[in-house]
Amino acid sequence: MVNIKEVAELAGVSPGTVSNVLNRPEKVSPTTRRRVEAAIENLGFVRHASASTLRAGYSRTIGLSVIDIGNPFFTDVAAGVEETASALGYAVILGNSAGSRTKEERNLRVLAEQRVRGVLITPSDEDPARLDRLRAHNINVVLVDHPPHRADQCSVAVNDVVGGKLAVEHLMAVGATSVAYVSGPLTIRQCQDRFDGASQTFPGAMRLIQMPTMTARAGEKAAQLLLDSGIPDAVFCANDLLALGVLRGLTRLGVRIPDDVALMGYDDIDFASASAVSLTSVRQPTYQLGKVATELLLDECDRPSAHAHQQIVFQPELVVRESTR
Repeated sequence: MVNIKEVAELAGVSPGTVSNVLNRPEKVSPTTRRRVEAAIENLGFVRHASASTLRAGYSRTIGLSVIDIGNPFFTDVAAGVEETASALGYAVILGNSAGSRTKEERNLRVLAEQRVRGVLITPSDEDPARLDRLRAHNINVVLVDHPPHRADQCSVAVNDVVGGKLAVEHLMAVGATSVAYVSGPLTIRQCQDRFDGASQTFPGAMRLIQMPTMTARAGEKAAQLLLDSGIPDAVFCANDLLALGVLRGLTRLGVRIPDDVALMGYDDIDFASASAVSLTSVRQPTYQLGKVATELLLDECDRPSAHAHQQIVFQPELVVRESTR
């Protein structure tokens, strides 16, 4: 194994300068840094991550905890996180809580044991205690797709109340006088906020159908519930996976979309435009959520004294397609 001394000899610098290039490159002049990087490349040097972690007290990794990695929404968020972190010299450890508080706590414990520099998280519930424990161990936390629990905390989110309003305003504009909202558990903040925005906008009582999960399979089951209780003019689903399941289920039951029922989802995942009947949806800037959250986290990690906490709220956008025309 090539060591730091060999790199230093080839580059004509001290081992301390090589260490700075690896760990604090801003302290080394560009000319010297390029010479050291060329020596590293030439010799094929690979630094010992465990040793550098012990010295620094943390690793060049960050954690990302999401509630459903099977949902393309979170896949797109993760892409924004990974590409941004990689460009800044960090690796990402992904944890999927599947909406379980117990599993999420276990994942966070593992991330702390790995000495991650910080954690990006879409929390499974509203209790901030476990996140406060991370901060007590000097692990910075940024909330993703969630408003902040406290003022001295960074977060990135989308205004889901506005998203719910956009959805129902559109359904009313295409003539709907009865609307059903197919949702996951309203204990999930996003589901509740979208329902709040929708119900505040719709002049009558919205029918609410809660499913235990927000998957396409759950959407298919919801289609039968919709048929059993009387088909409304329009159906608004809390995410696109539910909407695609409802589309499939209603079509199998002989209900035509959009002739019999207008249907729309939320998130605007890639599958929304590629389905048999392209899906009207409320678009979220998923990649941007991941990118900006990562930038905020690493700025807090790398510039703690200069960092200013930000709570960024993006606005959703209506995308109209065949399912409501």
